[in-house]
Amino acid sequence: MTPPAPFDVLTIGRVGVDLYPLQDNVGLEDVQTFGKYLGGSATNVAVAAARHGRSSAVITGVGDDPFGRFVAKELTRLGVDNTLVTTVPGLNTPVTFCEIFPPDHFPIYFYREPIAPDLMIRADALDLDAIRSARIYWSTVTGLSREPSRAAHFAAWAARGRAAETVLDLDYRPMFWSDPAEASAQVAAALEHVTVAVGNREECEIAVGETDPHRAADALLERGVRLAVVKQGPKGVLAKTRDETVEVAPFEVAVVNGLGAGDGFGGALCHGLLNGWPLERTLRFANVAGAIVASRRECSTAMPTSDEVEKLMERGDAR
Repeated sequence: MTPPAPFDVLTIGRVGVDLYPLQDNVGLEDVQTFGKYLGGSATNVAVAAARHGRSSAVITGVGDDPFGRFVAKELTRLGVDNTLVTTVPGLNTPVTFCEIFPPDHFPIYFYREPIAPDLMIRADALDLDAIRSARIYWSTVTGLSREPSRAAHFAAWAARGRAAETVLDLDYRPMFWSDPAEASAQVAAALEHVTVAVGNREECEIAVGETDPHRAADALLERGVRLAVVKQGPKGVLAKTRDETVEVAPFEVAVVNGLGAGDGFGGALCHGLLNGWPLERTLRFANVAGAIVASRRECSTAMPTSDEVEKLMERGDAR
């Protein structure tokens, strides 16, 4: 079946099942019960966009197993088109565990060996029409860590061009790379194809060798992006274009689990860009959306609606 197009937001990359503990301040060896949730950064961004009323889809892969069937069902339940999800025989759908030690310690454990199905996306299997026509196309650095996914990402960018909004989430996770220098080289090549780059200070260091937010944003702009967004956690967020610099203060919440906040931010950022909002409003909206996710246990099902975000922006807190 041909998927509906154009999508407002089309993402590509990581998917899996999050098995998160229902006890806080307890190591995994002592956890008694877990919640099961849809997960994976690119997938969470698609869910977040759908929660804001956007048509969204994710290009990814799962195993031919019960968790793969859960992913397909949960995507549909959460409003994300699943027709670009492929099943890869012989591989398992990844699972991810974490530990929850609020407010700022959330060790995460990925089970993705020998290779995750979402890294088996092939260039010759891409729906290039869907990629070209999407209003926003969102990729993550994780997809560049292995072949054939790496080649597929560059094929998609080549087909799309820079005519429309093309986002690179700098989502660098060292456990997916054998050498940080390799990651830096791949990100440098990727930045030549995208219009928006989003990352935290550590991810910016991998991308452009800078951790100072202003220097990192300037370096990203020098690589050709039109919008550079540097997330600073408790220090807020900075965004720069060639003509504008915006800094937004953090939105204070009681943190439960910070792992999905960046994805909530990403889906809300897409919503603001699609609405054509001023950059300052877009950043404030995205900042509050990410904070709401941090105040909840899970990731995908924690993504807020626009109404929830707007109400908290008016009220001034997320408690």
